[in-house]
Amino acid sequence: MNPTPHPSDEAAARAANSPLVRDFGLLIKSAIRLEQRIDSALRQECGISHTMLEVLIRLCRRPGEEVSQRQLADDLTLTSSGTTRLIDRMEDAGLVRRVPSAEDRRVALVEPTPEGRTAFLRAAAVHAQVVDRYFVKPLAADDYTQLTGALGEIDKALREDTG
Repeated sequence: MNPTPHPSDEAAARAANSPLVRDFGLLIKSAIRLEQRIDSALRQECGISHTMLEVLIRLCRRPGEEVSQRQLADDLTLTSSGTTRLIDRMEDAGLVRRVPSAEDRRVALVEPTPEGRTAFLRAAAVHAQVVDRYFVKPLAADDYTQLTGALGEIDKALREDTG
């Protein structure tokens, strides 16, 4: 039984098949698949998730910098409760430790442990291998430079236009 086509079916099909929808969908699918590959490799080879690596990247980027859980939540676009649970797991695994802020005892700072730094270095190498294989190597050098430049411009526009 074929349902009777609705007058807006054709317009809906055109919208669903538009180049903008297709191209943005390709970007999102590619990013999700790459993130899944990275996460799988990190879990298998290092015993940590991609999100844990992102925390360690943030904590190791500027040695000695004081980073609060709130800053981590903002930087990683996680909820406060999600960040708390993630840091709990990372602390249980010996990757990070919480220390009280000298300026505000209500604020918990997070820092990598020596084991966390070691895990970070191992995970960064695995991350680099996956990114190189699936993000860099499929493109010609000029295309890669164009792509990363374009992504930078998109990010800049999104940061500037918060409304």
